Amino acid sequence: MAGPAFGIFTFASSLGLVLNAATKGGRFPAVFLSIVLGLHGGSAVLLQPALGPLGWALYPLQAAVILHFWRLANPSDPSRAWRTFVSLPASAFWAASFLGLPWAFASALGFTPAGVWIPFLGAAVGLAGTLRLRPEERDLPLDGAVIDGLRRVKPPPTPAGGRPLRIVQITDPHLGTFMPVERLKAVCERAVAQDPDLVLLTGDFLTFETNGTRGALAEALSPLKALPGRVFACRGNHDLEAPEEVARSLAAVGARLLIDEAVVVDTPSGKVQLVGADFRFRDRAQHLGALAAKYPRIPDTLRLWLLHDPMAFTSVPEGEADLTLSGHTHGGQVGLVAFGLDWTVVSGLFGLPDHGLWARGRDRMMIHRGTGHYGFPLRLGVPAEESLLRVWWGGPTPA
Repeated sequence: MAGPAFGIFTFASSLGLVLNAATKGGRFPAVFLSIVLGLHGGSAVLLQPALGPLGWALYPLQAAVILHFWRLANPSDPSRAWRTFVSLPASAFWAASFLGLPWAFASALGFTPAGVWIPFLGAAVGLAGTLRLRPEERDLPLDGAVIDGLRRVKPPPTPAGGRPLRIVQITDPHLGTFMPVERLKAVCERAVAQDPDLVLLTGDFLTFETNGTRGALAEALSPLKALPGRVFACRGNHDLEAPEEVARSLAAVGARLLIDEAVVVDTPSGKVQLVGADFRFRDRAQHLGALAAKYPRIPDTLRLWLLHDPMAFTSVPEGEADLTLSGHTHGGQVGLVAFGLDWTVVSGLFGLPDHGLWARGRDRMMIHRGTGHYGFPLRLGVPAEESLLRVWWGGPTPA
């Protein structure tokens, strides 16, 4: 089944999808699909002959890719059957074709690449890992040590006594193919079962495919109604695509959306000042400096920032954030975290903060690996996170 037939099928189906996107969505989605499908299709066509008798399997997989992207141009909450038989296989194949680009280039140069099965195996492993959420617990003592520059640090030893602030953070769920309503609802149910002092939602709730699905996010977050006065949120970049739906959904479950504002919350661990920073692409230093000045520190109160994008952490005036909770990077999404190493493409190739605990001066930032993900279709070596964070600080503790 290898040969020009698969190339014609791939080119014709991709062209039809791009033209459909141009008609319905205009230039941007058409250009986006042209790039994504061009790279994917070119790689798949070059890889297919090297697969031998297994090359026939790329026909249904390519059909799944076309159907998957077609539905993205006609957004709706996907059914379980659609996710199982269309979107998940399509995402794995799309990921495999991108991972297989080195083999595709070798084929284009006339070589017969060995090990062409490796990117397909990697995609299968990534798919299995992407669909798993393993609950974990973290201890984070805030010791006030001064750290030069911005860098990743290890948490200091946990104190023997006292009562920590117990936080569940949910970030980047990206409701859609990999995070259907029932899955996010189960995450929220488990969060409620842990009876945390605070549930903090740090943005990017929806995706392009679910922005227009009214009520889906509210249903997914509905278990959080059981924790009145304990659920707070800030917005991420994708929330600016559907701000009304995000605001409606959070209000429906009793979550307080902090858009450049601060509140003080009484917890069993003492008072906590929550500063919720809205997402900004530009003028971050001016924006966050003005926010810090508008809501100054309160004595004997833990000051905790909700800041979706960790790259904005250094724009917070130094000394203003005992602890910042961020997301956005999905933990780096592709890396070696699953093997006990910190390296990801985000930190390793670009030198940017990606996951875990980071420090600058006395300020600390904890970057959640993300409840879901978006963009590149799979996680690879960087598992999603579902954690309970215990924050130890020098504030008052109950007798």
